[in-house]
Amino acid sequence: MAKDLLLEVGLEEVPAKYVSASIEQLTQRVQTFLDDLKLEYVSIEGMGTPRRFAVIVKGLQEQQADSVIVHKGPAKKIACDEAGNWTKAAVGFVSGKGLSVDDIYFEDIKGVEYVHVKQHISGEATEQLLPGLKDVIMSMTFPIAMTWGKHTFRYIRPIHWLIAQFGNTTIPFDILGVHTGTTTRGHRFLGHDTVVLSADEYESALAKEFVIVNLNARKAMIREQIQQLAAQNHWVVDIDEDLLEEVTNIVEYPTAFYGTFDEKYLAVPDEVLITTMKEHQRYFYVKSAQGQLLPFFISVRNGNEQHLQNVAKGNEKVLVARLEDALFFTNEDAKIKVETAVKKLDNVNFHVKIGSIAQKMANVGQIVSILGEALEVDVTAAQEAAKIYKFDLVTNMVGEFPELQGIMGEKYALAQGYPAGVAQAIREHYLPLSAEGALPESLAGSVLSLADKIDSLISFFKIGMVPTGSNDPYALRRSAIGIVRLLETNDWAIDLDELFSLLLNDVYGVDYDNQQSLLEQLHLFMVARVQQRLQVDHVRHDIIQSALEIDVFSVPFIIENAHELQNHTNDETFKETIEAMTRVVNLFDKSFEIEFELKPFDVSLAQTKSEVALHEAVEAIEDVTYETYVQLTPYITAFFEDNMVFVDDETIRNNRLCLISDAAQLILYYADPTKIVK
Repeated sequence: MAKDLLLEVGLEEVPAKYVSASIEQLTQRVQTFLDDLKLEYVSIEGMGTPRRFAVIVKGLQEQQADSVIVHKGPAKKIACDEAGNWTKAAVGFVSGKGLSVDDIYFEDIKGVEYVHVKQHISGEATEQLLPGLKDVIMSMTFPIAMTWGKHTFRYIRPIHWLIAQFGNTTIPFDILGVHTGTTTRGHRFLGHDTVVLSADEYESALAKEFVIVNLNARKAMIREQIQQLAAQNHWVVDIDEDLLEEVTNIVEYPTAFYGTFDEKYLAVPDEVLITTMKEHQRYFYVKSAQGQLLPFFISVRNGNEQHLQNVAKGNEKVLVARLEDALFFTNEDAKIKVETAVKKLDNVNFHVKIGSIAQKMANVGQIVSILGEALEVDVTAAQEAAKIYKFDLVTNMVGEFPELQGIMGEKYALAQGYPAGVAQAIREHYLPLSAEGALPESLAGSVLSLADKIDSLISFFKIGMVPTGSNDPYALRRSAIGIVRLLETNDWAIDLDELFSLLLNDVYGVDYDNQQSLLEQLHLFMVARVQQRLQVDHVRHDIIQSALEIDVFSVPFIIENAHELQNHTNDETFKETIEAMTRVVNLFDKSFEIEFELKPFDVSLAQTKSEVALHEAVEAIEDVTYETYVQLTPYITAFFEDNMVFVDDETIRNNRLCLISDAAQLILYYADPTKIVK
């Protein structure tokens, strides 16, 4: 037989951004709890609102299934004496399991017979096990937590009620004096406390009390209401999924409505209007069929349709106050020349130990020029942008809306006649904003973004501010990941180690003694980001290490090689190929134990055809790929079958070592095969 389980944790209001993750965590922990107890069920579903986390388990069996545990005991020679009688070791082993020597049987393990017994365990009643849900609830972890009353226990918000119903039976336990019961709470203002006797009636009982507890149902309800308002008014609403998720986790009973604002505020840049509505007010903006912003918005209240006009007016009033500020900032910023704003950056610190924003811009300008030469690309627009690209930091608008930095820079630069390519680079230099975020679309934006991130990295490392553990206050890991993505996407095969060395010397004036330590830190930090990038693609750890162990730290080259190696790991010849390459590299490493002059292989000293064949195969290779490894394998195999390297004749030995060196350096240019698990 089976019953349904309902678990609900009632809380004070939880911040919207933690609701979905907390529900998911509780659901996963309940699932793990049931699975560990080997309790079978049909389905499990999490649901909740800002005031409750809930889990419903359908078809939970009333009894654990009986189980059999096989125990391995002592070896037969220890369990039996010479006469074949059971020893104390055997008797003690089985009695400890509640069994007798009659239950013993033997199994052979690697040629040795061992005592085994089967212990039959009757399953416990599910109802007796479910009080363990208390520990499930209390084991949850959160980004933020608090204590309440005189308790030291920490939770995301104080717990006010608990429900744990198995069928119609209440599972008894308490958390900090709050006992499980059958009473849940309805909407804070519209609903009442209500009794829920079983999981079957949970959703419907709460719906009567103005709580839509199913998160997906609540989200669908909001989406449908927004779409209905848009259709009724012939609007277009691009429903932002992140905003929809947030609003869903703010309300328990959603009702969408619309409001309006004066058309004069449409003079404010669209990005400012959208940011004000979306980020600050949690409103959905409205467009015409032609894609133009309209002076309307859609919001969602936590309640029903009563007094909806008053609610709309209140929301309009709050929005207009913000838009009035935005309009004022727009007009005031229009009076500021870009050049004037740039001069102010002399007095704006990037970091107290590093210098001003103006100094950072000067560094970035030099890096842009160096990148232009190294990458052989036209950086004219990027150089022009580097002279001004941070100017919007001192504008009124960015002061009020920091998330618009770069965006406003582009708009103000265009308004004052700067070329579109320069303006675009100003906006794009912040990209990517995350590990998967959008990248710059223009060459100038890509170069400027790369230069800016490199400067941040070197500047902070130079003053000893290297991220440790989870501590990364200046988001240097994000900058480094951005560097990796920019280099990979644009296929810029620049050697980062050489670039950093050049910059430390020419831009940052670091003396040679301090350079080496700094270069090592920068190298290891960037290596870790490349590893992270490849781990996202599920590239094997040993393959990653192999691709990284090359002399040239070229990000796109390393990433391409790692992917190529990974793609061939299931080839029938992969093991043979890597073993052949490894043999060459190991012998190359061993050659350093011998004093000999490394020089070109002398064909006239070759004593076998396989020596010459390997030499010619190495010489013929122009571009090293995995296919190069495959092509070299038969030549290497033949070489080792026909030749001893460490022969008594030093001339022959050294010549063969030179050939091995030539082959090994070719192999190691692509990857280090010795790191690969065969």
